[in-house]
Amino acid sequence: MKGLTDIPGILVGHASDYDALTGCTVVICEGGAVGGVDIRGSSSGTEEFDLMSPLNTTDRLNAIVFAGGSAFGLEAGSGVRRFLEHKGVGYTTSAGPVPLVPCAILYDLDVGKKHVRPTREMGEAAAAAASSKPVEEGAVGAGTGARLGMFSGIQCAMKAGLGSATVELPGGILVSSMAVVNAFGDVTDPHSGNILAGARRSPDSTEFLGTAAEMKKTGEIGVRRQNTTLVVVATNARLSKAGATKLAQLASIGVARTISPVWTTLDGDLVIALSAGSRQAELDTLGVAAAECVSRSIVRAVQLAPSMGGLPGLKG
Repeated sequence: MKGLTDIPGILVGHASDYDALTGCTVVICEGGAVGGVDIRGSSSGTEEFDLMSPLNTTDRLNAIVFAGGSAFGLEAGSGVRRFLEHKGVGYTTSAGPVPLVPCAILYDLDVGKKHVRPTREMGEAAAAAASSKPVEEGAVGAGTGARLGMFSGIQCAMKAGLGSATVELPGGILVSSMAVVNAFGDVTDPHSGNILAGARRSPDSTEFLGTAAEMKKTGEIGVRRQNTTLVVVATNARLSKAGATKLAQLASIGVARTISPVWTTLDGDLVIALSAGSRQAELDTLGVAAAECVSRSIVRAVQLAPSMGGLPGLKG
């Protein structure tokens, strides 16, 4: 399977700066997609997210942008809008098309060069690179500078990145996801509960601290840092905006299965759901599949992350 691009009409492109260790990832919805969102973390950085509210009159999104650079990275969304405008894509107005592009960011300024952030040009480059090829995973795009396990600070953290997965249901129904992991907590195996990647006991240690256990033991949250796990889920099933919103909520279960602690006041965790097809499917079944593929995506995001920026990664 190819990951998120298994969904017909969904394209993914990355732009990565391996000198500054930052980047952005663009998801283009060729025929437009119905969107919904579920924000569980308390430190999110977003733009144009009201477009996905069931109360908003627009019903189709043209693209999604995930970017590093903290709030500065929201600039990448402007490049995607410019790219789509030149293609004649967007919401029809009397003055021409206006591309509808929600954008979400993560904090990677403590990994690479803090004064270099994703720009409008980087967003445009990622959009131009978008294709239906298998999603490139690991330290790429918005996952270039991603890290996790921040209880004791960056010196005891590990490298994370971007992962993608697909679950196939009967009747040709597909549910795919892509996750960028930049979490305060640890990533755990959803079956065994064992920690796969996260905070280490010391800068030179390969032993995991166990963030949730340490919080209960000490009553502390360690070093405060900015963190976020960003997820997009897409399906070829037909959903309303309310249905897409519910799918995003159900998909968030997959985040809770694999990150501990999750949805903290230190994280901006969110899930976007996209309906980009016309097949008929039962919403709760889609939700079960979405939670599963989100868990897989998060695990892949750490398993495929190489050591980089002085942080150890599971890929070596």
